[in-house]
Amino acid sequence: MSEANQRNKAAARAYWNWSDSCPVGEMADSVAEFLTEDVTWRGFAPLENTTGRRAVVEQYLAPLHAAFPDLTRQTHIAMGGVSNGRADGGPDGRHWVGGTGYLTGTQTGDLWGIPARNRLLRLRWGEFLEFDAEGRIITIEILIDVVDWLEQIDMSPLPASRGVPFVYPAPTGIDGRMWDDQGDDSALMAFARQFIFGGLNAFDESDLKSMGMADYFHPNLKWYGPGGIGACLSLEEFQSLHQAPWLKAFPDRKVGDLENLLAEGDFVGASSLPGVYLTHTGPYLGHTATGLGAGVNGIDFWRFENGQFTENWVFVDMLHLFSQFGIDLMARVRHMTGHQT
Repeated sequence: MSEANQRNKAAARAYWNWSDSCPVGEMADSVAEFLTEDVTWRGFAPLENTTGRRAVVEQYLAPLHAAFPDLTRQTHIAMGGVSNGRADGGPDGRHWVGGTGYLTGTQTGDLWGIPARNRLLRLRWGEFLEFDAEGRIITIEILIDVVDWLEQIDMSPLPASRGVPFVYPAPTGIDGRMWDDQGDDSALMAFARQFIFGGLNAFDESDLKSMGMADYFHPNLKWYGPGGIGACLSLEEFQSLHQAPWLKAFPDRKVGDLENLLAEGDFVGASSLPGVYLTHTGPYLGHTATGLGAGVNGIDFWRFENGQFTENWVFVDMLHLFSQFGIDLMARVRHMTGHQT
């Protein structure tokens, strides 16, 4: 892997360390070390996408750390490389670093419509940073699993997960933080592209076997799904608890161009806000079909072992998805807190 990738991973690590330790009142002045002035920030509902490093601090970083003054970061996976996320196979040549894990702390102040409950919380985070030629961050794509957060304070706006809630571990038996050079990734990238643009897009809208998931996922797959879906602890559970309901609701869903697709070491990562497009033609998570189209904001990390994916860490921005169906999940949270407007 290139010297630029190693430089970018070091810069991403430094940015995350800075954001975890910088006093809130000093963030606006010191963020220029890491972010370009016109950095693009694409994130999770209920926040809006924004532009500019001061806006990133004012909308996201400062409020988060003010509400969680003891917040600490656990990084389960860190990886980087040159993206190859175009559906037509053309490399896009953009340099990214991705990471995921937990942000752990006690929420002492209300934040983005989520009430403080003064209890220790573990927020799932997934983030991809795009770097320019000088090693500065020009694009941020980040998801925090808000539904999982709400489940932890007993205020989920969705039905109980079919899968197992609150399962989002580090990779089993290995260190997923690839700060060192990992060498050639071309074979894994080819496998990942066949899986994403071949298998996932091969559904014939009637039979799950048409996708050939058994060719890509180990029978003992661990699929760490988002809040509202939960974890599936085998390929069979993945197909019955997640894939079947998802494809019944959205049979025409397709993966399009991805903002990034990386392969490094034994891991693949991707983010695109959005990257999957679908129409809501069947019931899903307690909601009848609306017939409306939507784009899915998602982040994924996969672990590759002995020719198949054995673990998959998954983010889906449920608030954003349901908003496109005319369903305001945060309105339900406001109702539960007695602040409905």
